[in-house]
Amino acid sequence: MELIDALDPAACAVGLKARDKEEALRKLAELGTRSEALAGVGTQIIYQVLSDRERQGSTGFGKEVALPHARVPGMDRFVVYFAVFPGGVPFDAVDRKKAKVFFVILGPAEQVQQHLRLLAAVSRILAHTNAKQELLRVRAVEAAVETIQRHAGQPSLAAPQADAPDDAMKLLLVTVYVEQFMYDILEALLEFGVEGATILESSGMSRYISNVPLFAEFIGFMNESKNTSHTILALVPQRQIQAIVERIEGVTGDLDKREGAIVLALDLSFAKGTMKML
Repeated sequence: MELIDALDPAACAVGLKARDKEEALRKLAELGTRSEALAGVGTQIIYQVLSDRERQGSTGFGKEVALPHARVPGMDRFVVYFAVFPGGVPFDAVDRKKAKVFFVILGPAEQVQQHLRLLAAVSRILAHTNAKQELLRVRAVEAAVETIQRHAGQPSLAAPQADAPDDAMKLLLVTVYVEQFMYDILEALLEFGVEGATILESSGMSRYISNVPLFAEFIGFMNESKNTSHTILALVPQRQIQAIVERIEGVTGDLDKREGAIVLALDLSFAKGTMKML
């Protein structure tokens, strides 16, 4: 299920007010019961699962955005809805700013991978498009829903299709030298349905060259931020390679012109097992 399919306009709202986090969660829970998929769950249960999730750590995403989400036993499909609180709500966000745009994701307890994909999709839209600013300006739910549908339909959110039997798998290696790229790249892989990956941490050559007397005069020119790198290893279908690279370059810039990361796709002569997250 993609974001557009999971989004339920019946549960969305704009122009709300709340004095604190608890009141906001209760209003979000009440909105959830407007969805047919949650009508049988009830306001109190929705409020409880959202509150339990907040006790694990705030879902205040920062930049006036919050992404309350929870897994709900008994649900058979995902429901996504949003609510706009123009005045903001104190929500223990990482940047201490009040949250104004809330996206709620509720779904089956056992479908962890799909839950992660929806979180990544919503995060990408709110962090890398003008969707948040547009939502804060609109006065009608219909216009707000159209805003999300438009941004969710962008190519970078393209859903993976069912693998063709003859679609060869490649070993994708993404080595990242700039740490702030990591999370956006991992979100991109989740959007494309990558079900698991291994991340290796390593050191760049400057760490060793700087210890050689011959190169001592260049120590000050070595960029310390590049002394360590992270390499993401994942199995992906060959047909997705180009789209994934384009999505990564949306984070890093043109990889042929900018430093910070390198992407490799290698043929596999043998593979047994899975990288899927348990």
